Amino acid sequence: MNKILHIVSILSIIVISFNTMQGQTSELEDSSLNSTEFRFPPLQVVLDSVLKRSAMLKFRNKHIGVVESTLASERIYWSRNLGVQADTRYGNLSNFATSEDGSNNTASLTTATQFNYTVGVYIRFPLFDVLNRKNQIELAELEIDEATSMAEFTKEEIRQTVIRMYQNLILKQKLLKIRSRSFSDGSLNKQMVEKEFKNGVVPLSEYVRISGITSNLESDYEEAMSEFITAKQLLEDMAGFIFGLTNLKR
Repeated sequence: MNKILHIVSILSIIVISFNTMQGQTSELEDSSLNSTEFRFPPLQVVLDSVLKRSAMLKFRNKHIGVVESTLASERIYWSRNLGVQADTRYGNLSNFATSEDGSNNTASLTTATQFNYTVGVYIRFPLFDVLNRKNQIELAELEIDEATSMAEFTKEEIRQTVIRMYQNLILKQKLLKIRSRSFSDGSLNKQMVEKEFKNGVVPLSEYVRISGITSNLESDYEEAMSEFITAKQLLEDMAGFIFGLTNLKR
């Protein structure tokens, strides 16, 4: 029985020493987060950068140019029924002639080099084009309005998404700060319990319970850190630049 107690005591001392070192290291690492707050770039700067880089918004704006060109084409579509036609001919032309005067029948053949040309103007008014011209122009104008509205909708959608992501990033920072403070306080509490445990004031079951609470606090802190980094990198990817965070001592 004494041997078993001796072995348990040795193992407890080893675990305590390891946890003490880990707790001190974590405390040093977290002290900067616990006393520091990050200042992000202004929201308007992020919005302008995201809107400038958005491939979808560029596509919408180019589509406006396409339908504007269609309208311009519809406005001059009538001119296809108006035109000038010309024809030229050059070469040796043969003329054959015959004549009769009573009993005589005379035939003659002449060959000459000539240059002939013709020029003309034509105007056509198809009934369908005349009746449908107004509808075609109105349709092209409606397509422009549709494309413009779609571009504005895309811009508003991007702005709302960026605002949500920006505010979510600020929230993740605050949660990380809270989790960091809780983890730091839990580590200090654990160190105090360790000292009391070594002095025989606190039983082993209490020390194990406090160690479990501290581990949960560390897990919450690591999760908050991961969520903060993910939110930050996603917004940076949309904006196209790395946030130059400024540390604000509190």
